[in-house]
Amino acid sequence: MNEAAGIPAGVDPARPAPARIYDYLLSGDTNFQSDRDAAQRIMALVPEIRDCAWANRGFHQRAARWIADRGIEQFIDIGSGLPTVGNTHDVVRTVHAGARVVYVDNDPMVRAQSERLLAGTSGIRVILGDLRDPDRLLADPELRELIDFTRPAGLLMTAVVHFVADESDPWGLVRRYLAALAPGSYLVLSHLTSDHKPPRAVREFRQVFDRATEQMHFRSRPEVQRLFDGLDMISAHDPQAPGRLCYVGDWEAEDPAMADSDGSRWLYCGVARRP
Repeated sequence: MNEAAGIPAGVDPARPAPARIYDYLLSGDTNFQSDRDAAQRIMALVPEIRDCAWANRGFHQRAARWIADRGIEQFIDIGSGLPTVGNTHDVVRTVHAGARVVYVDNDPMVRAQSERLLAGTSGIRVILGDLRDPDRLLADPELRELIDFTRPAGLLMTAVVHFVADESDPWGLVRRYLAALAPGSYLVLSHLTSDHKPPRAVREFRQVFDRATEQMHFRSRPEVQRLFDGLDMISAHDPQAPGRLCYVGDWEAEDPAMADSDGSRWLYCGVARRP
């Protein structure tokens, strides 16, 4: 991209940001040299990280479509990242043409780029907001204009909660959002883990984000499982059977053997329903 033009207020091109690093890993072009350098440092020790990004994207899309197939027509996508191929509204509108989607991200680049691309598209909003401020976000008039809190919704939190430190209580934050939604709502969540990973790779991975706008917080399987406390985990292949936490490549994959890649095993994921 032209790094001297169209930079929104509050964006420092010299400081890498998660949304733009993710964009680069997905072969996007809305990123700066600092983001590319950060991604390359991660790839040097974790060459499968690009596959990890694509595996997460695939999980997000499969889960959103699956929820739409269950009759959900409104979605809140927190930590949505920069627009790319197969955005949430593109996916769910293959099921419900009038599905409503509110995208939320704390990177001003996301809002600027999304508003430009989505101009004139009805039923879509892009909000500059932070996962760690649920009261402000849930009260946002643009969100309230589209989301009916008396009806079930889909809450999408893929690859975002690992940017929340323990002291900000990610478990309490997830519960706060789910408590605001109607019974029958769904949570889609994925989270980076350091389980069974080389310590040096994890250390370097974390250090790259120490210089970024957000820091990385890897969590173990039990810690990620806690994010689903009080919810009914869903098995996509058999919705009547108990669901479980799995890797992002595993959830309703068309080819489980191919989907179970080294990259996909950096991220736990799950889909759950609020009773």
